[in-house]
Amino acid sequence: MISQLLRFGCVGTAAAAVHLGVVIFLVSLGMPPWAANVFGFAVAFQVTYLGHRTWTFKATGNRSDYGRMLFVSLGSFAINEGLYMVLLKATDLDYRVALALVLITVAIFTYTASRLWVFTPAS
Repeated sequence: MISQLLRFGCVGTAAAAVHLGVVIFLVSLGMPPWAANVFGFAVAFQVTYLGHRTWTFKATGNRSDYGRMLFVSLGSFAINEGLYMVLLKATDLDYRVALALVLITVAIFTYTASRLWVFTPAS
C-alpha cells in the first residue's frame, strides 16, 4: 500500500502541476481564476485517469472505471471549486496558493474513492 500511495502522489503531483499550469496560463491571458480552474480540471483529469489506471492501481480491462473515475473527479472538482471560491473570496491568499491548498485537500478524497471504488481489484 505504501508504494501505491507513492505512485498516487506522483500521478497526483503531475496532474496538479498540469492543473495549476493551465490555470496560470489562462489567467495570464485574462481569464478569471475560477473559470480557468474549469479548464485546468479538464486537462488534469486526463493525466489523473491515465496515470492512476496504468500505474497507481494497475487496472485492466474494465471500461466502467473511466465513468467511475469521472464521477469521483467531478465530485472532487465540485469540492475543489467550492473551496477555491471560498478561499478566493474570504481570504487574501494569492490565487495560486489557494489552488495549491485546495488540490492537496481534495487529493485525500480522490485517493480513497479511487482505491475503494474506481479501481477495485476486480477491475
